Parts: sequence; structure tokens; C-alpha cells
Amino acid sequence: MFLRGPGAAEDDPLFSRQDIEVYDNIGKLGEKMIPGYNYFVLHKDLYTVYGGEIDFLSLTRGIFTFSNELMTSYKLFNQKNTRSRWDNDEFNEFDKYLLFGDGYVEWKPFNHPQFGEIEIGGAKKNYIRNHPGFMPQEDAHRNMAFTLYHAFQTPKLEIIDIKTEKLSNGLTAITATIMNTRIIPTHSSIDVKNKIERPDYIALKGANVVAGMTVENEDLNLFTEQKHSPQTIHIENIRGMGSVKVRWIVSGNTSGATVEVSSAKGGFVSDKVKRKKLTI
Repeated sequence: MFLRGPGAAEDDPLFSRQDIEVYDNIGKLGEKMIPGYNYFVLHKDLYTVYGGEIDFLSLTRGIFTFSNELMTSYKLFNQKNTRSRWDNDEFNEFDKYLLFGDGYVEWKPFNHPQFGEIEIGGAKKNYIRNHPGFMPQEDAHRNMAFTLYHAFQTPKLEIIDIKTEKLSNGLTAITATIMNTRIIPTHSSIDVKNKIERPDYIALKGANVVAGMTVENEDLNLFTEQKHSPQTIHIENIRGMGSVKVRWIVSGNTSGATVEVSSAKGGFVSDKVKRKKLTI
């Protein structure tokens, strides 16, 4: 199974709709990648856990976290049994037809020093809970592929556009669009709420910046100005498969200016501000 938090029902409100969409995208694809596995919410589909590591990572550190529990009885005969593990005979059948009796120790009498005459035997300690010896390779590969897919979806930032616009009084507007090309945002909702990780920084280097702002709606000319240190705009989050747009007002020459993006989770990327060529 692929387990995500929370471990207790009372923590459900801490998971925002946006974060759940990220979990759903990865977890539901995991069910396709590893047949027989289920994408579960820990407290709802398994049992309640207080103080578990899954909650520590997701609720305390704001990290999108899955815990994979390996092996499922589905893999015995590549089919899902509608009855519980303890109400069917598939482990005995699997041992009989595919393990040739290696899964169990035959029962035999034993003289116990404290309890007297007893019988010992039954399932070996590595059977039922763990993979039989010939089966780990495929399951390990599929779980590895799921983990790599999860890692692939961590935020990756790209500068997809830089525009310049001449204004009056020797001023120039430089507008940069930065996109997150992966599903996971640069900050989870829990991260943003509790200010766990620093903001994303989008800076204009090599120019005389007189004003900096986040573009809320370019068509309606809606901006949020950052009056302190306008050359480096602080962005609290860049959502998965989403973008942000920032603008600087620059005095004087913009030749050689560079846009730099720095994110703790999304990495570092930069690009030169290119001057428009005049056409005659």
C-alpha cells in the first residue's frame, strides 16, 4: 500500500485541497504502477497512528510523504481475493504449488521445560508478511519506479519569458514569468501556513531597480508592490504546473541584467534580459 497522512482523523483539516490533489495524482498512478497495491489515507483506511514519522514529515516539515508497505497477497496468484487473509486458503495453496512446502514447518511434538508437552511448527517467520524468495525483484523494481516518479514530480522552476517595455523618464519595465513544470509546489500549504521553509526569491541583478512587484492580474493592471528590497521579490509559493509573474521598474541601462530564481525546493535558474531589436 501507499500510505499518506494524516495518522489521526482530527488532523484531516490540516491537509488542503491543493495538497490532496498532489497526493491523489501520485498515489493513484502508483496503484497502476504496482498492481494489487492501494493508495490509502493512514487513519481512514488502515488504523489511527499518533506521533508517526509520516505525520512528522508531512505536518511538521511540510514534505509530501508516502510510506510504502511492501508485499500483498494479490501477488500470490495475481488476483484480488474478496475474503480476508484469515478466511481463505491462498497462502497454503501458494506454499503447496509454488514453494513446495518451504513456507511452513511441519508440526511436531516438543517437550517444553515450562509448559510440558506442546507442538511446534507453522508458518516460517519470513512467510506471509514478506515476499517469498523468488518474488522480490519485480516488486522492488516497481516500488523503485514509483519512488522515482514521486521524486520526478518535485518542483522544477523555469524562466519561460522575460519582456521589456520602455516607459517615460528613462525608465524600463522588466516582466519575468517563472513556471513550475512539476506537480509538487515549491511549498505545501502546511509549509506556507507555518513558514517552515524560506520563500522563493526572484531577483533582478545588474540593473538599477527602483520598484519591484508581483503581477496579480496583468490584464487588469493589478500588482502587489514589495517596497523593501525591491530587486529581490519574495514569493511564498509557486504551485505545481503553475506560474508566477513579477515586474521591476528599472532606471537607466538594462544591458547585462539577469533574472535569477532561487528556491529551496525548486532549485536555481537564471537568464539574461535580452533587449528588443529595432526593426526598420
